Amino acid sequence: MMQPETTLNRELAIATHGLTKQFDRQIAINDLDLRVEAGEVYGLIGPNGAGKTTLIRMLTAVEEPTAGEIYLFGDRLLRDDSNPKLKQRLGYLPDDYPLYDDLNVWDYLDYFARLYGLKNPRRRERIYEILELIQLAEKRHSPITTLSRGMKQRLSLARTIIHEPILLFLDEPVSGLDPIARMQFREIIKILQEAGMTILISSHVLSDLAELCSSVGIMELGFLIESTSLQDLYQRLASPYITLKALNNLDILKAELNNCPWVSSWEALPENGHFRLHFCGTPENSATLLRTLVQSGIAITEFTLSQEDLESIFLKMGHKQAS
Repeated sequence: MMQPETTLNRELAIATHGLTKQFDRQIAINDLDLRVEAGEVYGLIGPNGAGKTTLIRMLTAVEEPTAGEIYLFGDRLLRDDSNPKLKQRLGYLPDDYPLYDDLNVWDYLDYFARLYGLKNPRRRERIYEILELIQLAEKRHSPITTLSRGMKQRLSLARTIIHEPILLFLDEPVSGLDPIARMQFREIIKILQEAGMTILISSHVLSDLAELCSSVGIMELGFLIESTSLQDLYQRLASPYITLKALNNLDILKAELNNCPWVSSWEALPENGHFRLHFCGTPENSATLLRTLVQSGIAITEFTLSQEDLESIFLKMGHKQAS
């Protein structure tokens, strides 16, 4: 009975069937079916306690599922020694992986390259490649303890991919990083994806996921409540809105907004003269609205039609789940 499903799985980097994990009486992952296509960056979203880390730990054979099956590129993943080559194709960066501060950058990577069985001259070549990728070539002789937080995180990523995996799991990789360090980390992920690596990444920084990911999965209390492409998610759930700033005649503005058929609701923002409109019309309708406001004698200095971002969609979905 499994043969047709296994054939189907070979088109997927990750496929799970009824995946469940229970700790004592608590169900951390509940009958979860996940599909991730080869070559994509898949973002995992959810509040603390949703089960994201537990899921990743099962997908990397760190945790044993209570029930269900995991297939990676069509091969069954088990925690025994039945398929060691499959595990060698994985890279896993947990959110709390320690560094060895008493080593320098080169020796740290050399140590892990040796663990993965890389032999010279390939080992030396690979370390140089990785150092260039993570922009730490000039720091190769520096003690790890002297590196910034962002550099340490990039070094952790380098250790994770030193053996050239084809499937990479990242659990909150940009947690605590400043905007510049996050940008540097994002650029590395893009390069890895362009090189053909499949990446599953969990993060609370949804703006980063929106920039990196082609698909997302939203988790809540161990359930995968949504798994789809970002494009589909935006089309179904992202509402358009208009932000504007008016310098005068605010009473006339409010009357016009109340009478406009394309404005379902509006709110005055804390900054004086700024408004946010929940808009249900077309771009052409927004141009008509702007023309009407100006013809009514209202001085409009800002007028922008936008779409809700990933964070807004996630918060809206969480509100619906709670209600």
